[in-house]
Amino acid sequence: MNTGILMSADSGVDFMIHGIFSYNFFGHEVWITTTHVCLLIIMLVIIGFAIAANRAMKHASEVPGGFQNVVEMIVEKLDGMIHNVMGKNAAKFANYIGTIFIFILISNISGLFGLRPPTADYGVTLPLGLLTFTLIHYNKLKHQKLSGVLKGLCEPWPIWAPINIIGDVAVPISLSLRLFANVLSGTVMMALVYGLLKWFAVIWPAALHVYFDLFSGAIQTYVFCMLTMTYISDAIGDD
Repeated sequence: MNTGILMSADSGVDFMIHGIFSYNFFGHEVWITTTHVCLLIIMLVIIGFAIAANRAMKHASEVPGGFQNVVEMIVEKLDGMIHNVMGKNAAKFANYIGTIFIFILISNISGLFGLRPPTADYGVTLPLGLLTFTLIHYNKLKHQKLSGVLKGLCEPWPIWAPINIIGDVAVPISLSLRLFANVLSGTVMMALVYGLLKWFAVIWPAALHVYFDLFSGAIQTYVFCMLTMTYISDAIGDD
């Protein structure tokens, strides 16, 4: 097994997931892969940033500057985005939406730093979709009650119930596949550029990174969070 996080000895860059080491867990062989390592690195970066932000805000000044200014700008932009979509319900979901936004964004752009984006692994995006799916139906049952949920499944006619059920089940699949496919396609394209062109791929691929990593990564982050907020707001209804 290749033990690199992104680099491969054969073609220069490898977009495949590789096992780094394995261990026995109750008689089963379990592999620690490049995805696990990249997730750990991203998690440590986020935790480090959160600790630094917490300390900065504890000693905040009236006129923000430097790191404090960056933290306040991030919080302000995220709060504005969430409030514009969820309105009065924004405060309840600000922490969740803000967390997945930062996590997905950093994961998507991690290819700029030599990592294989964790979101290019369906084992990462599917749990994110399932978390959203759980929140949707928890709030639907909480605010619409079971009678309202059943009524919604039978609209406009009871014969539509199977189709409505399929539509509900498809939500986490569509959310996770959209994010996974777009990030993986960018990872594959950049791997092909570096792998096929080798030393010809100098400087100019930076323009491709701007699109595949920065632009596309930011767009996919925004789309995932926007759909999550829309689905949850629709589940809450006018309560």
